[in-house]
Amino acid sequence: MTGLADLAGVGVDRRGGFTRHGFSGVDLELRQWFAEEARRRGLDVETDRNGNMWAWWGPPGESAVVTGSHLDSVPGGGAFDGPLGVVAALQAVDLLQGRGFTPVKPFAVVVFVEEEGGRFGSGCLGSRLLTGALDADAARRLTDPDGVSLAEAARAAGVDPTRLGRDGDALRRIGVFVELHVEQGRGLVDLGAPVGVASSILAHGRWRFRFTGEGNHAGATLMGDRRDPMLAAAATVLAARRAAVDNTRATIGRLIPTPGGTNVIPSRVDLWLDARAHDTRRTRDLVAAIAEAAGRAAADEGCAVEVTEEYYGDPVTFDAGLRDRLVDTLGGVPVLPTGAGHDAGVLAAHVPTAMLFVRNPTGVSHAPEEFAEEADCAEGARALADVLAELAR
Repeated sequence: MTGLADLAGVGVDRRGGFTRHGFSGVDLELRQWFAEEARRRGLDVETDRNGNMWAWWGPPGESAVVTGSHLDSVPGGGAFDGPLGVVAALQAVDLLQGRGFTPVKPFAVVVFVEEEGGRFGSGCLGSRLLTGALDADAARRLTDPDGVSLAEAARAAGVDPTRLGRDGDALRRIGVFVELHVEQGRGLVDLGAPVGVASSILAHGRWRFRFTGEGNHAGATLMGDRRDPMLAAAATVLAARRAAVDNTRATIGRLIPTPGGTNVIPSRVDLWLDARAHDTRRTRDLVAAIAEAAGRAAADEGCAVEVTEEYYGDPVTFDAGLRDRLVDTLGGVPVLPTGAGHDAGVLAAHVPTAMLFVRNPTGVSHAPEEFAEEADCAEGARALADVLAELAR
C-alpha cells in the first residue's frame, strides 16, 4: 500500500518487525514524512502542546470531522498497527479530492504521539494528555528504560514540556473522531468481511510488579540460603496464566532482572502485567488475584513485592448513533468488539467516536506477522472516505 511502503525502512528492528517510539529519532523521521505528505495534499500542518500533529483541510475550527491514528509501535511490532490508519486517512483525502469533494465542516487528519506506550510505559500518551486523563506532572516524570524522562525527550523533539497537559482548545475542535485500524484478531476473517465497525473496547491496564531480594553469587550461594526474586517473579507469571479465566486476559511480556548477569542471583526483578476484561470489576479482581499470588510467592522466597498501577482504561462503548450511521453508510458491514486499546477509546469519553477495522488474515498483531491484504487496505480507505464525506458534508 502506497504510504506503508514509504515507511518500510523506518525503525526496522534487527530482532524483527519495527520499533518506533515516541519522541525518538525514528519518530521524528515519521513525523517529517507525515508533514510532507499532508502538505503535498494542500493540508496545513500544526503540532499541539502535547506533540500531536494535525493536518487541516481548510481552516481549523470547532465541530471538526477528525480522522487519523498513530505512527509509533510496540518493540518489534508490525507494519500496520497505527500507520495503516494514518495512511488510509491520507488516501481518503486523495479519494475525496479526486471526487471534487470539499468538506463543509472543518476537517483534520491527526497523528497522536506514543499511543503504544512502548517507550514510557503509558499507553495513549498523546490523547490522554490532550483530554486530561493523564496528569501532566506525572507524565513529565515518566522515564524510558535508559532513564530519559518524558520531559527531556519532548524538549529534544521540539515540544515544550512545560506546556504538556489538557488542551481544551484542541478538544473543542473535535466534533467527531473516526479511527481506522487493522483488526487485532480474526473477527473479520471469520465473518468473511474486509471492513467492520467497532462496538466496544475491553477494560485494560498495566501494572508493574517489583520483587526485591538479595543479590548474590550463583555458585557460592546454597539454594537454601537464597532470597531470589526471580523465583517469585516466575511464580507470578504462572499465577497470571492460571488467574485469566472466563474470557479475562493476563499477559506478562516484559521482565527485567537487576543486574542481569548470567552467574548472578538478581537483587531485584521488575515485571509488567497487562490485564483486560469486559468490565472494571473483573479486571480489578484479576489483578488482585495475581497480586495476592505474587505476595505469597515473594514471602515463600524471603523477598518483598511492590505493585504499582501505571495505566488503566475503563471499558469503552462507542457512540451508538455514530456507529449505526457508519454501518448504514457502508451498507451493513459487521459490528464487532476489540480487546485492544486505542486513542479513539480515550476520546470516546469526550466526543462522539467510532472505529473502522480492516481485516487481518493472520489474526496476529504487535508482531511482525501482522498483515492486511492490499485490496482490503484499499477497501478500508474507500470506506473511510465514504464515512468522512457523509460526516463532513
